[in-house]
Amino acid sequence: MFLKKVLLLSLVSLTACQYQAPKSDVEIKPKNIILFVGDGMGPAYIKAYRMFRDDLKTVEVEQTVFDQMLVGAIRTDPIGHSGVITDSSASAQAIATGNKAYNGTVTDSAASATAYATGKKTTNGTLSVSGSQRPIPTVLERAKELGKSTGIVVTSQLYHATPAAFITHHSHREDYAIIADQFFDNQFEGLPYADVMLGGGNKYFEREDRNISDEFASINYQVVKNRDELVSSTGERLFGLFANSGLKRMMDRSDSTPSLAEMTEVAIQKLSNNEQGFFLLVEGSQIDWAGHRNDIVGAMSEMQDFESAISTALAFAKQRDDTQIIVTADHSTGGLSVGAEVNGESHYHWNSEVVRSFRLTPNEIALRAKRSGNLLAEFVNASTMTLSDADTEILRTSPTKNIDTMIKLMVEIVNRYSYTGWTTEGHTGVDVYLYAFGPVSQQLVGHWDNTAIADFIFSWLE
Repeated sequence: MFLKKVLLLSLVSLTACQYQAPKSDVEIKPKNIILFVGDGMGPAYIKAYRMFRDDLKTVEVEQTVFDQMLVGAIRTDPIGHSGVITDSSASAQAIATGNKAYNGTVTDSAASATAYATGKKTTNGTLSVSGSQRPIPTVLERAKELGKSTGIVVTSQLYHATPAAFITHHSHREDYAIIADQFFDNQFEGLPYADVMLGGGNKYFEREDRNISDEFASINYQVVKNRDELVSSTGERLFGLFANSGLKRMMDRSDSTPSLAEMTEVAIQKLSNNEQGFFLLVEGSQIDWAGHRNDIVGAMSEMQDFESAISTALAFAKQRDDTQIIVTADHSTGGLSVGAEVNGESHYHWNSEVVRSFRLTPNEIALRAKRSGNLLAEFVNASTMTLSDADTEILRTSPTKNIDTMIKLMVEIVNRYSYTGWTTEGHTGVDVYLYAFGPVSQQLVGHWDNTAIADFIFSWLE
């Protein structure tokens, strides 16, 4: 009977935390807020990464940074989910039957990032605007208006969906030129809303019709283009572009390209000079990109880059009591499974050693094969995994003109040998994990809608 009462109380407590309003009655309120978004980082990515990083010489499976910070989970649904009524027929159904309507939509990055940035639901493809196309204020904009410094650090293009939702307002996420313009044109008291912006995106920031990098330089932003310029920068305001589009994957980068951890460290150094505090968004952008390709090697590369950046922020936060770190994902990508059916046989195993055997991702191997004309040689140079004679012949005779075809071929081989499964090349609607470190982490314990994260941040900012 006692056990039944405990279980019932636990269930009531968990249910209550699903609907609990954000609280701000704590002794220490965070002056600095760092939000990490692992794009596409569903629960299976966390499991796979733990196994990928495991020290095989020890009996136990070592914890990752993620495991040490877990506080809850998040629903990722866009408009149309969780009983949100979206049109007249759905509303009429609810009134007539008492049953709320669901449309089964799985979120994209724009809708999810808008929820994290504004606390409001929107439709897929939309960046921080309402149904009537009115701009919805974001947590980054509010932080700036309250006197805090603000920053964005990503491995994608800066004008990609997640970073764009925090600083721009537009109805179509792929209108990159319009979105890039807003990074400069969206201003508060004569200056752009973000003080530090680091990522990729030369293609649309430096166009024939407009050079936005030069415009940032004209108002005393230091513009940096490589790792050395970044780490030696002295300006308080910083605009860094390190690739024409997105950065290369962590495994594939040269020494001239900064890691996500290095960009995060520099951003924190700059922003923490403000006595009023700061808000910083950091995105592990290409976990998602690897998931779209069903590329487990690329996914683990980007998970490692993301974890290193979180560790950098933790080192800063652990030295003080005024910094709140939040880590989550916008959705899961690819329907990753740790273990899969291969050749008609279901394997109760995931071979992490296959994934660890690579020093380059399939993306880079394919690029090099296109130049050399020899996919097998580039594959063997990048990995120590043992191939069957049949797969060796497949790689040896593979045409090397089409990069996508080569990547798909290598990904299929790696997935088969490692017993990695995927259900889609798109997104899935599963809940994602929530992690936290800092003075108000206890407020984040529970199961939340993605809009609750912005609600929390707004309440702490105020």
